[in-house]
Amino acid sequence: MVIITQYTGDQESMKYRKGIVLTARVHPGECGGSYMIKGVIDYLAGPTLIAKILRENFVFKIVPMLNSDGVINGNSRCSLSGVDLNRCWNEPNKILHPTIYYTKSVLFYLIQ
Repeated sequence: MVIITQYTGDQESMKYRKGIVLTARVHPGECGGSYMIKGVIDYLAGPTLIAKILRENFVFKIVPMLNSDGVINGNSRCSLSGVDLNRCWNEPNKILHPTIYYTKSVLFYLIQ
């Protein structure tokens, strides 16, 4: 996970910022997602005034590739274990679907 924000050293102020979670490549064959998420990361980390304002007001948590083992092995929809991770969001297994499990944990943490 990549975290992009403007850290001022004040932990208390960080608690009140809204969190934004972005993910890509839950299906390995979605190659365009990698280009899109790279563009988002480059923009948010860039020098523009809007990017600076976004960093000052939000915490971006970005998972650029939810299905890295499927990508590495050349699958089009499934992970290495043969599972379509997009179908596991309701009850992800910590061992079989770790990226979904931990991404969902981040979402629950941000809600609280």
